[in-house]
Amino acid sequence: MNDFAVRSSTPEDLGEIARIYRHYVLNTSSTFEVEPPTREEMAKRRSSILSLGLPYLVCEQDGAVVGYAYANAYRPRAAYRFTVEDSIYVDPAHAGRGCGRTLMAALIAECEQGPWRQMIAVIGDSGNAASIRLHQKFGFREVGVLRSVGFKFDRWVDTVLMQRELRS
Repeated sequence: MNDFAVRSSTPEDLGEIARIYRHYVLNTSSTFEVEPPTREEMAKRRSSILSLGLPYLVCEQDGAVVGYAYANAYRPRAAYRFTVEDSIYVDPAHAGRGCGRTLMAALIAECEQGPWRQMIAVIGDSGNAASIRLHQKFGFREVGVLRSVGFKFDRWVDTVLMQRELRS
């Protein structure tokens, strides 16, 4: 049995968060970044998210950070202020063991406590079946595919858009 604990992230978690994200930047099309951000850049991003009152969570197992998730503003214009975008990354050594599900449940629960009404998933690579399945399990529905909008690893990559109502 995998026992995961989810909690709010702290500045001390940033090294592990940057390490996890680095893997996805360098090895996958689930993010369209091509250069891994530094720990300092990750700290700025986290601070920006927290300043909006949005959650930035980590998942621990046996005291070690094995994944993280956050919600961010979907778009900067005021009319989008009740819509958030989710991001979840799990240490590849712990993928498929329930950390992602645990993070998603906690992230949705926290966002439902705030003023937000819609959660959007912008999934890099239409071949990212694990992320698409995870979102489907939590009630997200596909609302579109942006074809060939990213170029990474010498190929054109799609973005899958999924949406979930947080509350009515």
